[in-house]
Amino acid sequence: MKIRVLGSAAGGGFPQWNCNCPNCKGYRAGTLQTRARTQSSIAVGTGSSWALVNASPDVLAQLQSNPDLQPGRAIRDSAITAIVLVDGQVDHTTGLYMLRESVRPWPLWCTDSTFADLTRGNPVLGVLSFFCGVDRRRIDPDGSAFAIDAVPGVRWHALPVASKPAPYSPNRESPMPGDNLALVIEDAESGRSVVYAPGLSAIDDRLWRAMQGAACVLVDGTFWTDDEMIRLGISAKRARDIGHLPQSGAGGMLEWLARLPAATRKILIHINNTNPILNETSAEAAELARRGVEVARDGMEIAV
Repeated sequence: MKIRVLGSAAGGGFPQWNCNCPNCKGYRAGTLQTRARTQSSIAVGTGSSWALVNASPDVLAQLQSNPDLQPGRAIRDSAITAIVLVDGQVDHTTGLYMLRESVRPWPLWCTDSTFADLTRGNPVLGVLSFFCGVDRRRIDPDGSAFAIDAVPGVRWHALPVASKPAPYSPNRESPMPGDNLALVIEDAESGRSVVYAPGLSAIDDRLWRAMQGAACVLVDGTFWTDDEMIRLGISAKRARDIGHLPQSGAGGMLEWLARLPAATRKILIHINNTNPILNETSAEAAELARRGVEVARDGMEIAV
């Protein structure tokens, strides 16, 4: 089983088109040692068949940057054979519009609450019914295993996680299990697994057990500090207010990652453009390196 990081940034990508924070400004000026990143998405594959996990607004560029996802076996073709969504957020679903030229309905796995987000709050799936359509498959957010026939040899488990549903979600003011997921993606032959959780405001016992048993964790790296956006004058909200566990500080992501087994590969994904870890010469990046924590980059591949 392989996991390809198609996009590693949070919503807006890096650099963000209208942002002049130190990172975005430094990238444009060429004064920052860093690399551009598209919005968060991964692909999970065995052989020549892949499942797209989250369809970011940058999906077309991401597919074009990964030639093996376009094998060219027919006049219209793709190695992407299914789509899995962890939530209904704009930066994880807008790319569905860009995939409307499919020659068949997309097999699409999501929870009931995400389905509600995408049929009532932001009716992407209704719009797609006028094009290729979708063949919706239900995800139960109870940890039970499910399979995607077109991507054999992989077992999937979905765990509900504490985060925030999309602003347009019918559940915005009353979140429910299934609004946001962590995926435990397991190689059926080896039993080795990867935990993927790009949006995460807290870690409960069930998720923690999955992380402890995983060969690799690919988890929320949105913000370095809880008040990052406040200090930059961008927002009045803290990281936790919008559903993201910051890396630093008491109870932050780095404290959790430090408790994992030494052999666990630890990778941060969904990096906001303001996060100082994007500056590869920053003190924060050095701290991650000291702790053995990686920062996801577009094109990174994880073999399990």
